Amino acid sequence: MPEYTNSICGCCNDITTCLITYFLPCLTAGKNAEFVGENCLLYGCLSLTCVNFFFNAKIREKIRAKYSIEGSFLNDIVCYCCCPLCALVQDAQEITAHGGPGVLSMARE
Repeated sequence: MPEYTNSICGCCNDITTCLITYFLPCLTAGKNAEFVGENCLLYGCLSLTCVNFFFNAKIREKIRAKYSIEGSFLNDIVCYCCCPLCALVQDAQEITAHGGPGVLSMARE
């Protein structure tokens, strides 16, 4: 099975996404959720709670499933508990690497 295109420590490979996530993690969390069909505002707000690791890990699980990336939900939780900002950036980089919208792009209906 494929792996992520960037490692968990490769968050500075895309400095724009890295800086946005550092200062506004709710924006990146919401955009990642929106990409997999979840509510952007809801997941953006949930990312500001003390149990954000669980909700962000659910989105990470959906991203892994979409791109057939190796891993488990437990591993996703550990990533979000240990280095949540790096995990958010890694998910955003994966979406962008597969042709998805970047963190700065707006959704249009």
